[in-house]
Amino acid sequence: MKIIVLDGYTVNPGDLSWTELQALGDVVVFPRTTGDELVDRCKDADALLTNKVVIDAGVMSHLPKLKYIGVLATGYNVVDIAAARERGVCVTNIPAYSTDSVAQMVFAHILNITNRVGHYARLSREGRWSRNEDFCYWDTPLHELAGKTMGIVGLGHIGMKVARIAREFGMDVFASTSKHSSSLPDGIQKTTLQGLLGVSDILTLHCPLTDNTRGMINSTILKRMKRGAILINTGRGPLVNEADVAAALKSGQLGGYGADVMCQEPPAVDNPLLSAPNAFITPHIAWATFEARGRLLDIAVENLRTFMEGSPANVVNG
Repeated sequence: MKIIVLDGYTVNPGDLSWTELQALGDVVVFPRTTGDELVDRCKDADALLTNKVVIDAGVMSHLPKLKYIGVLATGYNVVDIAAARERGVCVTNIPAYSTDSVAQMVFAHILNITNRVGHYARLSREGRWSRNEDFCYWDTPLHELAGKTMGIVGLGHIGMKVARIAREFGMDVFASTSKHSSSLPDGIQKTTLQGLLGVSDILTLHCPLTDNTRGMINSTILKRMKRGAILINTGRGPLVNEADVAAALKSGQLGGYGADVMCQEPPAVDNPLLSAPNAFITPHIAWATFEARGRLLDIAVENLRTFMEGSPANVVNG
């Protein structure tokens, strides 16, 4: 089997091994693939592995041998699922591999905003504490999480993990979710998005990106939130209107924004969030811990192996 990895660098920049994948066939790993390179690189492929390289109907029409597409992520919008189904191409994804890592990043952002660890480490390095008259120094508000209210939009694997961690911090947890309230663990109260706005000290987004959720956090919603509340987005960049979030930060309506995702990635240098006060943007790395990438690669290999054996797992176009 001829197996092509189209954009292997982000998954494995060199600290993991392709050995298990190579045991399944003739493997070629490209660190990155542009649109102009795509068809020529894949023309003899039986199987493609892609993270962000788009494989649409036009591309598939030039790949007569293609039988399998493995998406190296949970979201699979980079593949034209209908076209793959029509051509008999099996498409799989990698579910739930990064739950712990993403939940960890949620609280890294929250704690950065509430405790400003990076800010104070920098000031200490610059000598500000050494010059202080008192034994301690702070120049920003500091808050503890116990007793605060966490609002969660979406209670999938990651949302539920975030809820459990929030409860361990002593937070009250409310969630907007399609799950029935009777199925929720103790300590998580179901409500609507509108119900979250007035009670949440911290609002964190864990819902899928759909036509209904695109731009769901906009100026109207932000005005209904508690003044000074914190917004966290490790879901999808387009869940928020970035210009509206930047404006809310500048006005003080929003106390902080922690995000690991943007509407455009990489973002334009003039994106308003990159210069907005109390905006803390990380470069889409919540998924990228060594452990999570190792799980991703293991599942990707197993997905392809089970396909070759006739019992494919994690199929999204079955």
